[in-house]
Amino acid sequence: MPRPRLPLADVLRLDRPSDIWFKPALSVVVAVALPNLLLLALGRLDLAVYTMAGSLCALYAHNRPYAARARVLAWVVLGMTGGLAVALVAASFTDSAVVLVTVGALLAAAQKVLCDATRLGPPANVILAFISSASLFLPGTLGQVPGHVALALGAGAWAWLVCMAPGLLRPHGPEHRATAHALTLAAAYADQAPADSHTAHFHSHSRTAAAAAVHAAWQTVMSAHGDTTRRALERLLIRAEVALAAPAESDPVRLRAWARDLRGTAPLPRPDDHLDDDELAGAEAERAVGRAPLRRRLGPLAPIAVRTALGCALAGYASLALGVGRPYWALVTAASLYQANVTLTWNRAVQRVVGNLAGVLVFAALVPLTRVHQVALVLVCLALNFGAEALISRNYWLGSVCVTPMALLITEFAQYQDSGRLITERVVDTLVGAAVGFVAAIAVTNRRAGDRLGHALTAVEEARDRAARLLAAPHPAPAALEQARRGLAAALVDLRATAEAAAGEWWQRALPEERVVTAEQSAHRTLAATVRRQGLHLAPTHARAEDVRR
Repeated sequence: MPRPRLPLADVLRLDRPSDIWFKPALSVVVAVALPNLLLLALGRLDLAVYTMAGSLCALYAHNRPYAARARVLAWVVLGMTGGLAVALVAASFTDSAVVLVTVGALLAAAQKVLCDATRLGPPANVILAFISSASLFLPGTLGQVPGHVALALGAGAWAWLVCMAPGLLRPHGPEHRATAHALTLAAAYADQAPADSHTAHFHSHSRTAAAAAVHAAWQTVMSAHGDTTRRALERLLIRAEVALAAPAESDPVRLRAWARDLRGTAPLPRPDDHLDDDELAGAEAERAVGRAPLRRRLGPLAPIAVRTALGCALAGYASLALGVGRPYWALVTAASLYQANVTLTWNRAVQRVVGNLAGVLVFAALVPLTRVHQVALVLVCLALNFGAEALISRNYWLGSVCVTPMALLITEFAQYQDSGRLITERVVDTLVGAAVGFVAAIAVTNRRAGDRLGHALTAVEEARDRAARLLAAPHPAPAALEQARRGLAAALVDLRATAEAAAGEWWQRALPEERVVTAEQSAHRTLAATVRRQGLHLAPTHARAEDVRR
């Protein structure tokens, strides 16, 4: 199989910001501000490195319904403080930098696979690795560990409250936004698709993005509470799925109108359709199935775990060999690189290097300001926290321009540092971590990517056969037909994601590309037939959006 290209074009291209960029940005500012200002008032800003561990948990789970968010954030806080505790205990037992780098690499690998297996989402393992790795090189004794961990837990509890507070005003906001996003992208695809849906380009960028958004919205809605709201959103998501299966028979105007209503304060849109409770029982049945056990999800991630452990360890050792005093920066750089395949890892390496090099220039410009007073140091760090989250969804490198100076300034909470040495060490560690980490990604092959593609293909073919058998029946049960359609749509999303991940991987057997194309085409035709059998399609209309609101 030919090796994938390692592109430079478009790696630094800016995308549109995330729909909810302001939520993690504002949340982390509030979560960090209170502990830091309290410590500043007490004259113990040196302890802020421990409270930051808990405060940065405010970056997570903003796309999840509040009931699910509460559980996920609690686990994030426990995971963050657990990693901190392990690092502080290790640091209290040994001064060997080699041992500490090894511990940091193993922690980074565990954090990576757990975040991937649970689909924790941005910023995933990077913040966890940053906190645990940096803590390995903090001075301290074993007796101080409980107090430092308690500070992190206290700040984590405050971050939990900050992230849950918006639920008091809009208790169903996350699932509304997820559904609106899915409807908007489905409408965009319906606008672009050919009149004959059988000739549609099944893995065009617009269709792939819309299908992923619809699938993500289903996961969000299924984890939400409140039967009335959930069922109304399920009806809207079914309409978005119909637009993907039969775009020529859908109404983009109406889809966009519903999306606008969901984002605003209008009443919850209720489509005029004949979906009854039996048909919506298909979604209930899918909800009851649940996800695969964690152990089964961890298995395919073994090559990624080895890549991360090896890359982080070698990056840290290389940094030590060069005499850098903070080898954890190289370790964290390597940990931040590893994506679904080698090609995406290369993209992240380029973005990381560019962002960090620009970031040290920002640090050099800000240092005189932050040394005027510790208040200025705290306020600049808060501004950088906000800037990082405001920019990182546009491109990772742009967010790194704020993250890098913030990480450098945190080292000055205890005492001022030699800024020239900080800049030099950060540049060296960035280059070493990116180079060594990427070499490890190439060296550790991921042949399981091909196996996963085979499993995804089989799942699509089996789901397609189930739907086809129901279509052939004279009177299929509505719930069974809806469940079959949902299952086939979800299997197609997984197949496309798995195929794209496998295509960017190196050193593996040839991929069954023709079989993938055939399976996708056949499955899409079956989906369209299922939509027509269910009578779910909307007749396109040119009515104004205001005329279709309810």
